[in-house]
Amino acid sequence: MALTAEKKAQLVKEFGKNDKDTGSIEVQIAILTNEINELNEHFNVHIHDFHSKRGLMRKIGHRRSLLNYLKKNDLKSYENVVAKLGLRK
Repeated sequence: MALTAEKKAQLVKEFGKNDKDTGSIEVQIAILTNEINELNEHFNVHIHDFHSKRGLMRKIGHRRSLLNYLKKNDLKSYENVVAKLGLRK
């Protein structure tokens, strides 16, 4: 369920400016999206896991905040990230 080092490195390479760019908004959004997708798969099996559902809602709220910040400050990058991740924004 946790994000593996290989998957995180792949996301950083795809969305970051270089291989060590783990803190940029685009990379954070990509990592959160990956974690949200994994939690959604978890909930297909474990329907009554309400404690993890709270964590999912926190991740969704954090991603929404980051997307709003990116949209306000760098619209072109925002559109690129939304298109690559397939988000409905």
